[in-house]
Amino acid sequence: VLPRSTVARFRAPWAWVSCPEPESRRFGRLNAAAAGMRTVYLIRSIARPEQRYVGITGDLDARMQRHNSRRSRHTAKYAPWELVTHVCFQDDARAEAFERYLKTGSGFAFANKRLW
Repeated sequence: VLPRSTVARFRAPWAWVSCPEPESRRFGRLNAAAAGMRTVYLIRSIARPEQRYVGITGDLDARMQRHNSRRSRHTAKYAPWELVTHVCFQDDARAEAFERYLKTGSGFAFANKRLW
């Protein structure tokens, strides 16, 4: 299981790259959007920990604010949310493919074993 504060780096069919921790002191407010990257993220409800969500965004800080301010229809019911894992991609197509993979049966099993 990956610690929350680390950046995920794997050898996989996808081109994984390191990305700054959201709101990191080292990088200031730099995020994947500033570097032209897309972030696939996994969040867990604090109120109901059995509720999980996988999404994709170009600006992780803004997206987390939308989830926690109940402005996202699919996650409003279970707010507040905590970030569990995020992975940045330089290629939009690969980011979208990885997000779709995590929502399949084998991707769900992979995420349960390695990312949650």
